[in-house]
Amino acid sequence: MSALRPTVGTKVYHLMAGPGDVAPYVLTPGDPDRVPRIAKYWDSARAVATHREYVTYTGTYKGAPISAVSTGIGGPAAAIAIEELLTLGANTFIRVGTTGALHEWIRVGDVIINTGAVRFDGASNAYAMPEYPAVASYDVVLALITAAEMLGVKYHVGLTASTADFYVGQGRPGFRDYQPPWSRDIINTLSSMNVLNFEMELQPFTQ
Repeated sequence: MSALRPTVGTKVYHLMAGPGDVAPYVLTPGDPDRVPRIAKYWDSARAVATHREYVTYTGTYKGAPISAVSTGIGGPAAAIAIEELLTLGANTFIRVGTTGALHEWIRVGDVIINTGAVRFDGASNAYAMPEYPAVASYDVVLALITAAEMLGVKYHVGLTASTADFYVGQGRPGFRDYQPPWSRDIINTLSSMNVLNFEMELQPFTQ
C-alpha cells in the first residue's frame, strides 16, 4: 500500500469501495442515514460499503447509473470522499442535504440551487488560493433548475457560504456565549451580499 495514494487491496482507503462500485453520477448527502432513504426511490439499488461516516449505495434510476455516498460533516471529510470517488470513475456530484437560509423569504421546504460558494471552509485552501472562485458546473446547475421547473418545486438560485463550523462559524454563540466580533454580524454581512444560505460540505464539489 502506498502512502501517496492509500488503498486496501483494490479498494480506496476511506470509502472501502472498488472498481465498478460507483456510478459516474453521485448524490452526496452528509448524513449516512440519508443514503438508503435516497436509494429506495431508485429502480434498483445495492449497498456497496459502510466505513466510518461513508455509506455507499449504487443502482439505477430511469435507466441511468447512479450512486449515493454520505460525506459526514465538513469540508475535509467531503474532500476525501470526492478524491476517492474521482479515483473510482465518478465525474458528476450533486450535494444534497439541509441548509440554513439567510433570508426570511426563503421558506422551510424550498430548494436552494447553489451556483458558487464563499469559501469559509478551510479545506479548499489545500486545492486553490483563497482568491480562486468556487463555481458550480453550469450544466449541472441548469439541469437542476430544469428539474425543479418540471416538478413545480419552489427554488432559489445563488451563492452559499460554506463554513467549517456549525456554531461560531455560522453566527451562533459558542459555549458560554463565546462569539468573536466577526461572527456577530456575519449573517447580516452575507445576506447584504445576496448570499442565500449556510452549509458545510459544498466547497469541495465546486473545484
